[in-house]
Amino acid sequence: MTVTGETITTTAPATPARASAGGGETLLQVQHLKTYFPILGGIFRRTVGYVQAVDDISFDIKRGETFGLVGESGCGKTTTGRTILRLNKATAGKVIFDGKDVFALSPRDLKKTRADMQIIFQDPYSSLNPRMPVGDIIGEGLRVHGMTDRREREKTVQYFMSVVGLRKEWVRRYPHEFSGGQRQRIGVARALALRPKFIVCDEPVSALDVSVQSQVLNLLEDLQREFGLTYLFIAHDLSVVEYLSDRVGVMYLGKLAELAPAEELYKNPLHPYTKALLSAIPNPDPAVRKQRIVLQGDVPSPINPPSGCRFRTRCPIAIDRCAAEEPAFRLMGQGHWVACHRAEESSVLMGTGSTLIGTATEPTPSRNGPAKS
Repeated sequence: MTVTGETITTTAPATPARASAGGGETLLQVQHLKTYFPILGGIFRRTVGYVQAVDDISFDIKRGETFGLVGESGCGKTTTGRTILRLNKATAGKVIFDGKDVFALSPRDLKKTRADMQIIFQDPYSSLNPRMPVGDIIGEGLRVHGMTDRREREKTVQYFMSVVGLRKEWVRRYPHEFSGGQRQRIGVARALALRPKFIVCDEPVSALDVSVQSQVLNLLEDLQREFGLTYLFIAHDLSVVEYLSDRVGVMYLGKLAELAPAEELYKNPLHPYTKALLSAIPNPDPAVRKQRIVLQGDVPSPINPPSGCRFRTRCPIAIDRCAAEEPAFRLMGQGHWVACHRAEESSVLMGTGSTLIGTATEPTPSRNGPAKS
């Protein structure tokens, strides 16, 4: 990428294909999405560079499915979700929601569309106005979108509070009077109040205790069945994503590294980065030992990412081609997309599933010593 004044010029390989959702009606299409943030410097605060938070990613989401988006902190997951909703300004690309180009909508049309696209924020406290009672927080969207009758609005607010497991008499309480899990339920009720078609769940359980996490996850699953919701579920906990998602996309440094149906991805990961992430999931069986794939080095800066494959500086199977040529995002099987030059041989070089290179899968020795023969 080169920067001349305020102009961004990218030099990239051939345009990657979009990962299709396969069968079923497509609700959301993300086409070659880019989100760059300018870096200002000097006395005159001129643009001296760009943070390439999201760099040319494409995927579809079917109506009624949960699409999981995972990756390390700083890989561009949250920026992707916020850009889809036009909370961040896109640098390039398109987002087609229910047949409409979101980035081309007028302010009036965008306001109408926002009723169908909502978000559950990561922090259940800072996303709630501490000066407003929860009834007003949940009902604010209803008021903005034309529900002027106060009694009707209060009735709707109380209904959705009961739907997410909150008592109706708590409607005049303030956010600080609730626990973390209850505050996240308030955020869910706020997102549901307008009866949207699509919700971005931005790490909705990462700030909660493990016991509360399961309650919120079960709630999201129940609400999806009841209201026919479509989720973009953003998280860095792969166990949570496996539980909730139909398909999973793996991001690294602003790029999609792999995308596949959840069962296929966890059973047969093809990208070395995905294998490393999956190796970090603890195994609940104490009789099984699994050695982690520990990646060397630090995540490169999104201001000046590596040439070719962005993962090559930490990849244990990288070759010269990885530095010279950016891998295409290609279809390797039924709905299984990957961006890796060595995807076909990665399973041989690094293993697959829970059996990984250097892994000693053996029973835990008895506390009483080795068994007698």
